[in-house]
Amino acid sequence: MQPASRKTENAWAMYDWANSAYNLVITTTIFPAYYVGVTSSKIKGEASYVDFFGYKIINTVLQDYTLAVVFMIVAFSSPILSSIADYRKNKKVYLRWFSLLGAASCSALFFFTPEKIEYGMIFFGLAALGYWSSLVFYNSYLPDIVAVEDRDRVSAKGFALGYIGSVLLQVICFIIILFPAKFGLDASDSTIGARISFLLVGIWWFGFAQITLRAMPLESKQVRQARKNVLTNGFKELKIVFNLVRKAPVLNRFLLSFFLYSMGVQTVMLVAAGFAKKEIFPEKKDEPKLLITMIIIQLIAIFGAVLMSRLSKKVGNIWVLIIAVVIWIGACICGYYVKTQTQLYFLAAVIGLVMGGIQSMSRSTYAKLLPATTDTTSYFSFYDVTEKIALFLGLFVFGTIEHLTGSIRNSILFLIIFFVLGLISLFNTKSAAPKEKYETLYH
Repeated sequence: MQPASRKTENAWAMYDWANSAYNLVITTTIFPAYYVGVTSSKIKGEASYVDFFGYKIINTVLQDYTLAVVFMIVAFSSPILSSIADYRKNKKVYLRWFSLLGAASCSALFFFTPEKIEYGMIFFGLAALGYWSSLVFYNSYLPDIVAVEDRDRVSAKGFALGYIGSVLLQVICFIIILFPAKFGLDASDSTIGARISFLLVGIWWFGFAQITLRAMPLESKQVRQARKNVLTNGFKELKIVFNLVRKAPVLNRFLLSFFLYSMGVQTVMLVAAGFAKKEIFPEKKDEPKLLITMIIIQLIAIFGAVLMSRLSKKVGNIWVLIIAVVIWIGACICGYYVKTQTQLYFLAAVIGLVMGGIQSMSRSTYAKLLPATTDTTSYFSFYDVTEKIALFLGLFVFGTIEHLTGSIRNSILFLIIFFVLGLISLFNTKSAAPKEKYETLYH
């Protein structure tokens, strides 16, 4: 393929810069802390229930289930949408509209107050729908614009820019929350700083996404013509790609590995702030420490993504993923026993080191395993569906265990099973990928 210019590579990576603010502020730090804070029981040690359309449920379990429903919707819809996008050659249109949905929903959370639980959860879910749906179209541009030998580097660049951008906005939001009066806000309203943060995320996401949208090609480089009704062609395309994936043993085994360890990785990332707020930083005065902890994770994740990209050149992609999963297993064990803030800071540093790296390396490894094709969006829809079903199951199991046992720590411990199974599958993938045939995975 004719690789794109560095300018196009950088423009592609800027979407990570744009949307990662959502991932940090809405799913990881400020929103979970705000949500748990305004819905927590006033009686110490008592379970915190919320009323959701007349149904009483533990606050963090409701959050987990909301995301689980979103991931199931994405898992079912993205293969068809991405197949249609390949035929219509308009993946950028879907990227634009889903990013707009996500950004607008984040901004709408400005109006989420403790009296509007249903409103808050609906727009929280719509923001997640926009974010995760847009990623399949964004990720599918990677093999379109980047040569095989550069995909680790460019994928890592995207994650690194994402962490830098999200931390920058996080710091801005952090200052607003601590010093609302300095910005002309009503300091007597304890929720105003957090709600302004949600508004800023939407503006940030929408604004910087325009850099990517202007630079990405509207058509795939090799054009395919749709000969029949576009929806029919979408289903036909999905069936073709499914059959091709099924006949590719290494790609098949890698997707299974990715499915298993993603149930652990993504679930931890989405529930970490809620766990920390409940178990380590329950007091309102401790919230700044929670935000600092999450910033530490993001900063270390920048180096983790770059480090694993460089390490892959020495030991290969699969070995890097194996190492990362082993570290994740250790992190889950430590998470079950962590009691003090100091212990949590250490654990946050470890998680940060492998968080960005395992995501970046997973994306680039999958891109390397793809056959020569014009249907990159359809292939990446399988990657996306695998991740979303993993997230649905991971969050559903996590929330259900907490709901049944009343302890979020039991849920953390259960995630180890997913990581162990993923580790076994990675070794199985490695055995099926001989160096002489898959040399791009070994340099």
